[in-house]
Amino acid sequence: MTPNVLAGLASLVTFVFVFSLLRRGVLREQYAVLWLLFSATALFFAVFPAALYWVSRTIGVATPANLLFFVTVVLLVLVSVQLSFELSRHEARIRRLAEDVALLDQQIRELRKDRDGS
Repeated sequence: MTPNVLAGLASLVTFVFVFSLLRRGVLREQYAVLWLLFSATALFFAVFPAALYWVSRTIGVATPANLLFFVTVVLLVLVSVQLSFELSRHEARIRRLAEDVALLDQQIRELRKDRDGS
């Protein structure tokens, strides 16, 4: 099996997998778009390897594989930063919700105490 066929199959499997996660509602659209774009780009370069060579020559990268590794690392770092941002945002929301629940719980206890004491 040639590397281009293997890359094409891997990108198709990734595309189908992400699309099925999206259809079942497991993966949100904002994340699915990113992964679908990655897999479509990988499929494009697997089908048209000359385009990868052209991009490599244009940018000045000696070996197209080095360009692929570099772009992959950069994209994974960006995904990691995005997920860290989302995690931080959700932690702040959870903290606020816990504070609201604690305040409501305290109000309920005070109302019950006033009702029982009256």
